[in-house]
Amino acid sequence: MIHSQNEVYQAILSGNAVIVIDGNNYALVVSIAGGVRRAIQEPSTQTVVRGPKEGFTEDISTNITLIRRKLRTPDLKFDSHIIGRYTQTKVMLAYIENVANPEVIQEITKRLQFIDTDSILESGYIEEFIQDEPLSLFPTMLNSERPDAVAGSLLDGQVAVLVDGTPFALIAPVTFFNFFQTAEDYYQRYDISTFLRALRVVSFLVSLLLPSLFIALTTFQQEMIPTTLLITLMAQREGTPFPALLEALMMELMFEVIREAGVRMPRVIGPAVSIVGALVIGQAAVQAGLVSGAMVIVVAFTAISNFVIPYFGMASAVRLLRFALMLLAGALGLFGILIGIIPLLVHLVSLKSFGVDYFVPYSPTFKSNMKDLIIRAPWWAMKTRPSEKTGHNQTRQAAHQYPASSDEIKNNDKSDTQK
Repeated sequence: MIHSQNEVYQAILSGNAVIVIDGNNYALVVSIAGGVRRAIQEPSTQTVVRGPKEGFTEDISTNITLIRRKLRTPDLKFDSHIIGRYTQTKVMLAYIENVANPEVIQEITKRLQFIDTDSILESGYIEEFIQDEPLSLFPTMLNSERPDAVAGSLLDGQVAVLVDGTPFALIAPVTFFNFFQTAEDYYQRYDISTFLRALRVVSFLVSLLLPSLFIALTTFQQEMIPTTLLITLMAQREGTPFPALLEALMMELMFEVIREAGVRMPRVIGPAVSIVGALVIGQAAVQAGLVSGAMVIVVAFTAISNFVIPYFGMASAVRLLRFALMLLAGALGLFGILIGIIPLLVHLVSLKSFGVDYFVPYSPTFKSNMKDLIIRAPWWAMKTRPSEKTGHNQTRQAAHQYPASSDEIKNNDKSDTQK
């Protein structure tokens, strides 16, 4: 039911029929929207070995249905917004009432209503308009095309933003450690999930620091390298005409070009050209004496480690910061790396995502929220939701919840039998 002329125009342009009844000051909207829509398929960017294989589509009604199939509760709310003077894009704010923090909902709603622009064609537009610290390299919102990941985030007290025309939903507020967690972590045993999360954090550090450490050690702090390894490295670099810094920058830029070319090429030949190009160029560069074999190994392992980071936004931030640390390492060695790392840590600690500290629960410290960070506790041990993101309802499961094989369950069975 609509009451204004602008709402009538908007309903018709959205593919609906409008029934106007003489003598009434309102009109009825009937949904007759049709057209070909993409079928629900497995997500292309967030694949899992174990877990649901369905992903969001470009149709927001389908995406809402996928979330409602996961969360069959009347507390699941969707607030509708129309943004874009020309595109009139439908944007939905999803949250679970009494679980999400009302202050976060109010803040995101205010930021969405503040947007006044011609067009919203993808959720990336919304992210740039409403995110905290827009000049920071580190993302303060997650994006996901998995309904189960969005549903899990809503159950943790977070809020999702769905945009019509894109399969990527935005999730907020987030912390730094959310970017190393995947939906599959909760479908596997907790010990395997803990190992994989630790592996992702190590890959993050390798991707950020390995080239700069190699430059610093081979250029300035050579006494820190074992003698046998140092002799091998110096023998490889004997005929190399460039310093380690220029050598690393050249190889890193070359790999970035190959990666970007692989993305833009036709899907059939893109991966093959990228792999063959990297192998041929790397081998030819070593044989020509332009770079050393060790540098090729360092750059290749760094690039592979970057792909281990689950979210592209965080991986892209690492790619850019890596060049800055390489320049500092080439100028001042290990001291240059420290000069770059200390302000970086200060920046991370000072970041906020819709009022939530980016480095919580380590800064500030919340011991009760450390069960689902790098170490994932078993499901029966995670009895409460993260307090920094949740509203009033912080209880996830019963306080007496234990594994079925625990002594508490056995004792209860014995007492019931005696009765």
